[in-house]
Amino acid sequence: MGFFDFLHKTQSIDENGKFKSRLSSRDKISELDEIISQIHMNLGNNYKDEAQRELKKFMESFQDMKEKGMLNEKQLLVYGEELSELKERMQGFTHKDQKPYWH
Repeated sequence: MGFFDFLHKTQSIDENGKFKSRLSSRDKISELDEIISQIHMNLGNNYKDEAQRELKKFMESFQDMKEKGMLNEKQLLVYGEELSELKERMQGFTHKDQKPYWH
């Protein structure tokens, strides 16, 4: 991950840990923004299982809205990009694969 990728990631979360959408206020979808905020909060607290549950919820909600034609082109782009980035970031992010190291 390059410097600019890091900068982009930090800008999508505000000082309270809430997701800051790059969409205008009229294009924001509060349901999706809230789910994304929960994912980032769980990632920050290392709540792996809960983060995965929220990611699944985000994928399902996004897909449902997409299929029903509820998203405009800009929303599809921004939320689709966020979904792709989260899926990539969270690949293998689970407690079941964590190796215990007690010495």
